[in-house]
Amino acid sequence: MKRLLFLTIATLLTANAFSQQMLGQRPNVKSPVINSDGTVTFNFYGPEAHQVGVIGDFDEIHFQTLSMQRQDNGVWTVTTQRLTPELYSYAFIVDGQRIVDPANSYVNRDISTLSNIFIISRDNNDKGHLYQANNVPHGTLSRVWYDSPTLGTQRRMTVYLPAAYDGKRRFPVMYLLHGHGGDETAWGDLGRAAQIMDNLIAEGKAVPMIVVMPNGNPTCDAAPGAWHEGMYTPDGNAFNQRGAKASMEESFMDIVNFVDRQYKTIRRREARAVTGLSMGGGHTFGISRLYPTTFDYYGLQSAAARMNKDADKLDEQMQRLFDSKPKLYWIAIGHDDFLMQMNTDLRHYLDSKGYTYEYYENDGGHLWRNWRIYLSMFAQRLFK
Repeated sequence: MKRLLFLTIATLLTANAFSQQMLGQRPNVKSPVINSDGTVTFNFYGPEAHQVGVIGDFDEIHFQTLSMQRQDNGVWTVTTQRLTPELYSYAFIVDGQRIVDPANSYVNRDISTLSNIFIISRDNNDKGHLYQANNVPHGTLSRVWYDSPTLGTQRRMTVYLPAAYDGKRRFPVMYLLHGHGGDETAWGDLGRAAQIMDNLIAEGKAVPMIVVMPNGNPTCDAAPGAWHEGMYTPDGNAFNQRGAKASMEESFMDIVNFVDRQYKTIRRREARAVTGLSMGGGHTFGISRLYPTTFDYYGLQSAAARMNKDADKLDEQMQRLFDSKPKLYWIAIGHDDFLMQMNTDLRHYLDSKGYTYEYYENDGGHLWRNWRIYLSMFAQRLFK
């Protein structure tokens, strides 16, 4: 026992000495540094590096790369222009190799790409404030497995329960769908869904609701590393070659039925909404046509809304949907989104039929910074 205690203490002392030694070998680099004037300074210690830059979503259309300058102490640095309140993603490019910032512990995965994040907020009414964890009642975010009889597998979803959920009162449900290459973790991690809902509900801007974020890939049961296929490299197309027993849309009622059995939900059309980004927007488009009286609110965000080649079938489905008078059919997309033409075609079709919908267009492209905005807007329109 004494020997074991001695070895444990020795190990801890050695680890501490190693940490102290490493600290002594390089400057105490802080990065990123959010300056009082709204600019942000990035620092990277790399005395042997030849070229260093930072790549990030510092504008509304695409990622920018900023060149960093080497200082005499081996620290590379660059300061951005003034940035608006927002959640930003970035990484370093060191001699052609993309790496995360070793001084920043906050990292997200988007498909197979790792990026650091930081938030800028100046007051309680800006986007940065909405996306950060504030001192408000917090809901619960859980990873939940469910059986999908249609797909013949057990699958995983993420479920947000509002702070007011007590297992007695019943709540409406928003189904929130991710894009191509994403999974059931995307909206929680990249989309800040829990923080957005906590803050909107606490401020009285959204009603308390359950938010269900399923995995939209019918050939994958869960996020990479979280199911029996193991730690494969995510590439956005994993196992697609296998084919699926059914599509996401065809299997979607397995999710709805499980949620209604498992949670205290209001099991009526007026208490159900579905929305999604990109591929998930396409899924929403398909779900609206297959189940026209199951949901009352539809949100297509930068949607990959491919209209059915069978024009007669499309006309029949859309006629049935809009004859049922959904409370909201909402389309949102950025002006520079590469799916703009597809969404324009959909709007022209809806206009030609006289169908009522709402449209929101803002600056920017096919980026999470837009989808967080769309979620914030859509959630405030529901169940009122």
